[in-house]
Amino acid sequence: MTERFIYLDNAATTPVRWEVRDAMLPFLGDEAFGNPSSSHRFGRTARAGLETARRSIAESLGAKPSQVVFTSGGTEADNLAVIGAALAARDRGGPFRVAVSAVEHKAVLAAAEAVEYLGGERIVLPVDEAGRVDLDVLREAIGRGVAVVSVMWVNNETGLITNLADVADVCGEAGTPVHTDAVQAVGKISCALDHSAITMLTISGHNIGAPKGIGALITRDPQMVSPLIHGGGQQQGVRPGTENVSGAVGLGTAVGLAVAEREKAASHTRNLRDDLERQLQAAIPDIDINGAAGERAPHISSVSFAGTDAESLMMHLDMAGIACSSGSACSTGSLSTSHVLSALGTPPERAMGSLRFSFRKDNSKQDVDRVVEVLPAVVAKVRKLAEKMEGRNV
Repeated sequence: MTERFIYLDNAATTPVRWEVRDAMLPFLGDEAFGNPSSSHRFGRTARAGLETARRSIAESLGAKPSQVVFTSGGTEADNLAVIGAALAARDRGGPFRVAVSAVEHKAVLAAAEAVEYLGGERIVLPVDEAGRVDLDVLREAIGRGVAVVSVMWVNNETGLITNLADVADVCGEAGTPVHTDAVQAVGKISCALDHSAITMLTISGHNIGAPKGIGALITRDPQMVSPLIHGGGQQQGVRPGTENVSGAVGLGTAVGLAVAEREKAASHTRNLRDDLERQLQAAIPDIDINGAAGERAPHISSVSFAGTDAESLMMHLDMAGIACSSGSACSTGSLSTSHVLSALGTPPERAMGSLRFSFRKDNSKQDVDRVVEVLPAVVAKVRKLAEKMEGRNV
């Protein structure tokens, strides 16, 4: 009998959808391989594919095609937004200062640190246990003058939906640009630029069925950010370099599908998430659901198992054919407590034993039932081993 593997780490990455792959194939072969900056027919065909992708993304997210800047992924888009806006503000004689929430993805936090390294200043905005930014601290920061405020839409570790709308309103009143990392929001919750005060928005392809290595920064005014890469004049000079045409086509297709399928997929993944949490609470009563105090996106469940460590839990689950994570896959290998859970006030002993399960539309109730079948015994085993190790160290 073939062993069945269960993948519940969809917040880390997803497989490329067949619709996306089929859309990309012509731009990888003899049909449309040209450089989109070339004026001959091969270049024009590539340029047409690129602009179609740009329009698809813009229409799906309430933007204009000219506002879509393709990047190598979410990390580059976050860096372009945070560092690029800070450099542009400095060059205009404005504040060389950025404000970011304490629960941001490392791409945003590291970008803010880079601004500090370049001689600027970073302000870290605290959040409450529901992941909401302290608006009084935000207003104080804006009063000092900031080039950009960056607050993610959906947290990648807990699924918590931030109070981004309130943040954007406060920033809008002050005329301060606001950026959001929407990597975990697109296709999961309703998100768009056309009816909000959000200035810039980051998306990533591999989280919604497109390939790795493609993403975009959507910005109301591309000239509000200074380029981090220098070269030709592609993409209005904001992100020069020969564009990844096939990747852009894949991203455009994936965004269109994710937005169109959002309501049905969200209902399905929410049911799976709630079922998993309900069954785990019945089987292991002393667990904690991280982020339960706030509103969450439907596809992520972060669960703490006191008296364990996440690495041991994941190893045993992997041996049983179940893939999940301890939080952000971008922090794999780090033995430190999650900065997100720490910012939410989670005690270290709970944070160290936290697992993230993340779903997509292709997951099933059978996947959930298998996790519940395996996990209680794994938790008991890891706790027993931890007790033995603690006894030896006394």
